[in-house]
Amino acid sequence: MTVDDTLEIFRRVLETPDVTPDSDFFDLGGDSLLGTRVLSAVARATGVELTFDDFLLAATPGALAERVAESAERV
Repeated sequence: MTVDDTLEIFRRVLETPDVTPDSDFFDLGGDSLLGTRVLSAVARATGVELTFDDFLLAATPGALAERVAESAERV
């Protein structure tokens, strides 16, 4: 999954185009329920299932793309 892919997911879930690779999901108004939507979209797109703790540690599009890549390598 690329950073562009995670940017698109964040923008769609948060319903705003104002997302950059370093934008914090929670600073943009995201909450735990919306976070689960992001995780579901990532899992559908990549087959990689992350935990909510993973998301808390990688709450930007850039960091989340890295986390997905790392998890995919371990599979």
